[in-house]
Amino acid sequence: MSPIRLIILVGAAIAAIAAAFLVRNMAQAPVVASAPEPVVETREVSQTRVLVAKRNLQIGDMITPEDLRWADWPESSVLNTYSTEAGDSDAMEKLAGSIVRIPIYEKEPIMDTKLVMKGDTGTMAALLTPGMRALAVEISVESATGGFILPNDHVDVILTYEVEGASSDEKLPITKTVLQNVRVLAIDQVYNTEEFGGASQIGSTATLEVTGDEAELIAYAERRGILSLSLRSWSDVGEAESRKARSDLLNAAGGGPSESGVVVYKNGQVDMPVGPRGR
Repeated sequence: MSPIRLIILVGAAIAAIAAAFLVRNMAQAPVVASAPEPVVETREVSQTRVLVAKRNLQIGDMITPEDLRWADWPESSVLNTYSTEAGDSDAMEKLAGSIVRIPIYEKEPIMDTKLVMKGDTGTMAALLTPGMRALAVEISVESATGGFILPNDHVDVILTYEVEGASSDEKLPITKTVLQNVRVLAIDQVYNTEEFGGASQIGSTATLEVTGDEAELIAYAERRGILSLSLRSWSDVGEAESRKARSDLLNAAGGGPSESGVVVYKNGQVDMPVGPRGR
């Protein structure tokens, strides 16, 4: 046998042995099982309908049924303070007229703890604009535009008083505008126009929204004479410059309260002192 042929035979034998080992190893390799398909379990979440805000509600806003709506809510997350359609279907009507005392955001459930309920003692404080005061003044049919002044109207406050004329026995009437563009918060104890049940209502007290300085001025003016309310048009309610006090209040000849030491305010600022220490 030639050497070349011997080399070929030996190489073939080695290749056969290698192939046998390879086949053996492949036969003994563990079979990898395919991962099972994930099982998606669907559970039905029990829901109920709760009363939520339809828009952002700010402090002092008066709630109407249009501000509220029923929304689906997970039953496991429903608190005792929520109003549910199943348990209180007329909640919208019950809450109408309530005042917001803590901001409520859109889609947030309505809770009584964030409201001043209609008729509660804290209603007037919730109605007030921050920084303002509520001051009650006596009115009559003649002094309140025949009863046509309603809550949320704006008025001018007018003072009528008498001064001495040429002789000590002669009295002359003087009329001055104390304040302009003042918001009416309530007539008597009614702060919502819907409570009147008509176009007009006679009251004996009007509650006005004023600053601290304006409250002092009106309180003095009420002691000085008779106050009347003049109804303003809605078209000029927003005029910023229209809210002011007359700087010449009670400063007519013979009528200045020189003995009182009163300070007159204009736009919330001291305008001029009237009295012994004033000009």
